[in-house]
Amino acid sequence: MNEHSQPGRPLVQELFSVPRALIGMLHLGALPGTPRSRDSVQDIADRAVAEARIYRDAGFHGLAIENMSDLPYLRGGVGPEITAAMAVVGAAVTRAVDLPLGVQVLAGANREALAVAKACGAAFVRVEGFVFAHVADEGIHQSDAGEILRYRRQIDAEGVKVFADIKKKHASHAWTDDVGLVETARAAAFFGADGVILTGVSTGRAAEPRELEDLVSGLGAQRPMLLVGSGIDTTNVVEYAAADALIVGSSVKEGGSWDQPLSPQRAEALVRAFEQT
Repeated sequence: MNEHSQPGRPLVQELFSVPRALIGMLHLGALPGTPRSRDSVQDIADRAVAEARIYRDAGFHGLAIENMSDLPYLRGGVGPEITAAMAVVGAAVTRAVDLPLGVQVLAGANREALAVAKACGAAFVRVEGFVFAHVADEGIHQSDAGEILRYRRQIDAEGVKVFADIKKKHASHAWTDDVGLVETARAAAFFGADGVILTGVSTGRAAEPRELEDLVSGLGAQRPMLLVGSGIDTTNVVEYAAADALIVGSSVKEGGSWDQPLSPQRAEALVRAFEQT
């Protein structure tokens, strides 16, 4: 089976026009009403557009916005001010850069992510807690696949793809320890996820390559798109060649830290390493 015929690759081609995709994270500045908020929405949008252009020029295939600076996160929902601000930022990015955009709203604010995506013309959302409950930094997250897919239909956003974290980072999965990674991915696919995302234990920490191998072999020919969503850098990108897409943020920032400015040199180096896999 060649890379173009692998199960997750048709969706990658549809969204990103390449067989395998590299997606760059835009970690937005703290949004209105959050404890660290200092800047206007326009300033936040301007920085996001500038970084989006860096990713584009480096050769990335997609982008995603996330309210990473809104610490500490709310659980399972955010206020209308966050949804509105992210829609404004997302619209600015999609106008400025012709790359597919994704949306994640922390923590587990999946309905809001869909609303932002619908408003700004984004191509996908990254969601937490799609299947199975877990305990995260913010507390207990219940699964919400049924709710958000019904909401996606209600707002006529069925063109927005849903990529679901499985056994997500920054969380305990002791309640579901008897449900393995592959079974969790199967459940997400059965409940309608377009893709599943494998991560390490925290932001910037690499996923286990063995777990990616388990997903590829265990899900078989009917598997959804497979993404790796943390810890990718120039030294380990080759270990994730079986993934359909890689979501990258921390390693392409100055000093390798998510809260620092995006480095054009680091972004370009990662693209070169990715192209050699």
